[in-house]
Amino acid sequence: MESVLIQDLSDQIREKARELGFDLCGIARPRVLSDNGKILEKWCEAGMNAGMIYLQRNIEKRINPGLLMPDARSIVVTGLSYYTDLKQKDPRAPVLSRYAYGLNYHDVISPMLEKLLEFIKTNVPGCDGRVFCDSGPLLEKAWARQAGLGWQGRHSIMINREIGSFFFIGAVVLNIELDYNTPFDGDYCGTCTKCIEKCPTGAINDDRTIDARKCIANLTIENRGPIPEEIIPRLQGRVYGCDICQNACPWNNSPQARAHPAFAINDEVAAMTREDWLSLTEDQYNMLFKKSALERVKYTDLLRNISAAIKSMDYQQLFNQ
Repeated sequence: MESVLIQDLSDQIREKARELGFDLCGIARPRVLSDNGKILEKWCEAGMNAGMIYLQRNIEKRINPGLLMPDARSIVVTGLSYYTDLKQKDPRAPVLSRYAYGLNYHDVISPMLEKLLEFIKTNVPGCDGRVFCDSGPLLEKAWARQAGLGWQGRHSIMINREIGSFFFIGAVVLNIELDYNTPFDGDYCGTCTKCIEKCPTGAINDDRTIDARKCIANLTIENRGPIPEEIIPRLQGRVYGCDICQNACPWNNSPQARAHPAFAINDEVAAMTREDWLSLTEDQYNMLFKKSALERVKYTDLLRNISAAIKSMDYQQLFNQ
């Protein structure tokens, strides 16, 4: 394909991504991410992946998109904001992470990426691709940086200068060459360490990784055992996921994007009081959270989280007296 046509097609892909609703879109050149592989191996060897054993498998695939798609030539990376000022109404209620307010992001983003892939296939006969949205062994944050979308903050989460860090990453691996964005080589965290200072469990390491054994998000989502007793007083009411480090980040003070409508908080969930959470039945759980990210935890695990979240707020109230 001629360079002019490649440039034109790439511009059309970026424009189509915006048309579909994505806030960010960049294109990366596939390569082996050896440095990221070393970091991942070291992190797993230290046991910081907690019970997420799957992260120890297929590290070669995670760092080499050519093993996921043998003829990979380009990776289109997208970002979709889920930031919203709307929150739960009862300040005494267990606290949800913003990303769990609305519909399950997999069910929203994957169809958008499929539409983008279909658009590309229509314009390029013989083109093939594969869609990823936290759904396969692809280092999405690393590829977001390679596609020029931003940098990895001290809290390990991707930050974009315009929309902050409250955004989901998606990717389409393609078998065609495109016009590649320049990898983002800046770091605008500067000397700021607010995310580290605000993390109540000390889960943020000094190498931009997270110790999942201490991380509230992991302990309330991926964890299938009891929440450690020493962690409960530090939960700050978090019942599913945790935004404490992101809330502390100055780049999230006034992000220039707002949540896709599908990620707006459900009115019924927003109105839930502490008492509603404490009396949540399994039928209510299925009705309220069946299509949300909360479906990742079983009803019994959510009850465990609710109990721990309430205890943590009671601890905090006693401490503040």
